Amino acid sequence: MTDPDVHEAIMTATYEALCEEGYSDLTAQAIADRTERSKSALFYHYGSREAIVAEFIEYLIDGFESRLAAIEDRSALERLAAFVDWFLSEPDDDELAFHTALLELRAQAPYNDVFRAKLRESDDRIRRALEEILADGLEDGVFQDHDPQAVAALLLAAFDGAQIHQVTLDRCEYLETIRAGTVEHILADILEPTVELPEAVDFDGLHDSQLFDTSPGDDRPGPIER
Repeated sequence: MTDPDVHEAIMTATYEALCEEGYSDLTAQAIADRTERSKSALFYHYGSREAIVAEFIEYLIDGFESRLAAIEDRSALERLAAFVDWFLSEPDDDELAFHTALLELRAQAPYNDVFRAKLRESDDRIRRALEEILADGLEDGVFQDHDPQAVAALLLAAFDGAQIHQVTLDRCEYLETIRAGTVEHILADILEPTVELPEAVDFDGLHDSQLFDTSPGDDRPGPIER
């Protein structure tokens, strides 16, 4: 069993190496160089580079679970606004590097059963979280009658498309367009006529401290792993 502090350091090093090197050039040595551990020590604990990356995906899932727990006492509207911001806000340099690295991992999934299984687990968790938010909104009377599963699938497809275009084409305006379209066309159809999605929600404390340093007053949430 790897010591939790050591595991945290290795996961952070994996993130940094993945962002800087890309998956194709990622090596266990590049990860080890960012820790106080040797490459042989990494292989002793994890077995292979692929196993380290698989653990990294699991680490991201755990981080997402922590962010969900941080907003579980918020209203359905606020939690929905959180998802929109998480996916469709213009990324800073750290977040852009994260999304680029993640896109590389997703490109490996068709050829790597372990990566595919981990990424499907992540996708399932995000989809279920959205479905729960939409169902809660129905119970709260802020959403009109709709199929939470269908709407969640549509939202995630829009989020995915926006992020991929932003990363691959460097078009932040695409995020703005999809965000506006999501609010005006998808969400407007499910919100009760007298209800509006909050334009801004206080996200203090929701930043992903696992990967990014949080400076005082920084209220932007960290990235969600898809």
